[in-house]
Amino acid sequence: MRVTLTTLLDTPAERAWMEVQTARLLEHVAAPLLVFTPIDPQALPAEWVAGSYHVGVRLFGWLPLGTQWIVTTKPSQGPDCYQIRDNGRGTLARRWDHLITIEPLAPARCRYRDDIEVQAGLLTPFVWAFARFFYAHRQRRWRRLVARGFDYTRY
Repeated sequence: MRVTLTTLLDTPAERAWMEVQTARLLEHVAAPLLVFTPIDPQALPAEWVAGSYHVGVRLFGWLPLGTQWIVTTKPSQGPDCYQIRDNGRGTLARRWDHLITIEPLAPARCRYRDDIEVQAGLLTPFVWAFARFFYAHRQRRWRRLVARGFDYTRY
């Protein structure tokens, strides 16, 4: 099943691209709903590079949801379109394929899109519903972060 959500960000596409490549952004936009704990390697990279990252996943920071493999690539790196992909899998979802696309609209505005395909056997409808909620949450957090000038110190 597929989820596609789009939002507009009042920031240059290049700045959104710079931020989306960081684990810091993932941790910020996922909070407080999901917390990721690195397993292998023992720390997430400052900047995502093509590779595989094994993480523990907790709902609200305390309810274990198993583990997830974040498997990153960068299919497109601008200037008309920036993309980063996590073709992951985990305990609950045997497929969690997430493609982020950032497209410039104006000098200080861009379109941000999350395309997610999930496969979780009999749990697929429930995982799909959670993914829809989770990515709407992430996009709200993105818009707030942009509005605060990328001040990560504020919730």
